[in-house]
Amino acid sequence: MRAHESRPRSFKKCFLVLAALLATGHLFAQASRPAPAPSRDAKAEVTALLHEFLGKVTSAAMHQSFWADDVIYVSNAGVVRTKADILEGMKAEEPATAAAPAGGYSAEDVVVRQFGETVVLNFRLVQHTAGQRDTSFRNSGVFVLRDGKWQVVSWQATRVAPATGQQRLAN
Repeated sequence: MRAHESRPRSFKKCFLVLAALLATGHLFAQASRPAPAPSRDAKAEVTALLHEFLGKVTSAAMHQSFWADDVIYVSNAGVVRTKADILEGMKAEEPATAAAPAGGYSAEDVVVRQFGETVVLNFRLVQHTAGQRDTSFRNSGVFVLRDGKWQVVSWQATRVAPATGQQRLAN
C-alpha cells in the first residue's frame, strides 16, 4: 500500500513543477515581446507643451492644465510642492511679481524619451532678465498621458551655478 499512497504525492509534485515551468515560460515569453510602437509623437507634443507653458507661465489656467493633480514638484531650493501649493502660490503673489521676467524663459538642450504612455523630459531652463545675466536651471519632468493629454506627475528643478573665471568647460 505504501507504493500506492506515494503516487498521489509524486503526481502532486510533478504537477507543481510543471505549473511552475509553464508560468516561468509565460513570463519569459511576455518579457521578450517588443513593446508596442507609440501611436503618438510624444516628443513633438511634449516639446510643444513645454514651449506653450513657458510662454504662459503666469497663467493659472496653464498651470491647472500642465500639472497633474497628483504632481510632486521639487524646487531648486529643495522645497516639495503639490499642485494645490503651486496654484495657491500664484494667487498669493502680487501681480508685479507674478509676471514673467521681461526677457521671458526659454528651453534649451531639450531631450524627450517616451516609454509607452509615460515621457521623461530633461532640459535647461533659461530665465532671461533685461540688464542681467541669464539664470539657468536643469529641469527633469515625468509626463503621463491621461484622458488624451500629457500632464506632469513629477518635476525636479536644479539651479545651475553661474560660471566663474575658475570654472572650465569640459571638451
